[in-house]
Amino acid sequence: MPHAYFTPATFKFLRALDRNNSREWFTAHKADYERHVREPFLQLITDLQAPLAKISPHYRADPRKNGGSLFRIFRDTRFSNNKLPYKPWQGARFFHERRHEIPAPSFYMHLQPGDCFAGGGMWHPEPDALKKIRAFLADNPAAWKKATQSPTFRAHLQFWGESLKRPPHGYDPNHELIEDLKRKDYACGEGFDEALACSTELLPWTVACFKRVAPMVDYLCATQELEF
Repeated sequence: MPHAYFTPATFKFLRALDRNNSREWFTAHKADYERHVREPFLQLITDLQAPLAKISPHYRADPRKNGGSLFRIFRDTRFSNNKLPYKPWQGARFFHERRHEIPAPSFYMHLQPGDCFAGGGMWHPEPDALKKIRAFLADNPAAWKKATQSPTFRAHLQFWGESLKRPPHGYDPNHELIEDLKRKDYACGEGFDEALACSTELLPWTVACFKRVAPMVDYLCATQELEF
């Protein structure tokens, strides 16, 4: 039977962390983090394993506490001007089995008060991966249009990220996909509210979202010569 993973206490904790972003406060409330955020998210990841495998046998929902799909709540402050130690959100990425060998698109879920969303794609791809995406797009426009211009895609998903102001060097400004060729990020998704996040509908909704994103992820896998 479907069940809820998160509760209003999940978002209460994240809001409080945003207001009290310090190691002392987090240490004092770590049990709340484990109970209301981390443990239910790991259970959701576990329950996504089977449906994600049906979408693609090459993608993984990894429920390990460390090194798996769940992002660390600790921020990496080494190269950031923002020295706050914790993220006031919790996210998980569902990755390709060959991610350590080849830059690969992923599926993603994000929980944050006022900004919950799920989707997939390639965020800030490295220059070589971006070059391959653009070259593949220029030569294979029909499959891209089928993946990203369907009624289902348009009704549910929107692209995220930045784009160049001018066409990338070497590409025809009149190419039919010039706006897509100008992208610096190839990621899309859809938002959801806290009510859905705390309901029994979260798991089936997430699976449906990943199914809608899958044709674009499949295309991006092809740009990097990865199986989907």
